[in-house]
Amino acid sequence: MTESARGPFLYLVVCAAGVAEDVGAAAGLAQERGWRVGVFATPLATRFFDVAAMEERTGRPVRSAWRAPGDPRPFPDPDAVLVAPATFNTVNKWAAGIADTLALGTLCEAHGRGVPIAVLPCVNPELAAHPAYRESLERLRGMGVRFAGHDGGRDGFPWGKGLDLLPLGTHR
Repeated sequence: MTESARGPFLYLVVCAAGVAEDVGAAAGLAQERGWRVGVFATPLATRFFDVAAMEERTGRPVRSAWRAPGDPRPFPDPDAVLVAPATFNTVNKWAAGIADTLALGTLCEAHGRGVPIAVLPCVNPELAAHPAYRESLERLRGMGVRFAGHDGGRDGFPWGKGLDLLPLGTHR
């Protein structure tokens, strides 16, 4: 099912966590709420979900690598960004300003553009207790990034909670 050509555009950034296998639910919920969706995945995340099914659902390629100079941009500018699931590694690198993947570069740019960003972390309690992670959350919150809580378990990952943090189509 492809989405309508009208409506606000959501960048869905997917990281490599077990719950990513169900990320199609996030795209479906976003589309039901009126978003058009473009998916960015960390390189490892593409092993965690059905890329072809996501491309069919959104009508767009899943992006995990930089495009070549001169290649057209496959997505319009975002009205909002949802990072779900967000891993320990991605949260810490993003907070440090490291843009060594397309997904991280996209997150760093989105902040610079003033785009609303919501995050659904998927981090186990042991990693969440690490001081670097707590500092990264504090830094990202200070940048205006909104977080929805999650206990790190696979059951009932709260895709809708992340979408609830985003203002539908009010960015532009």
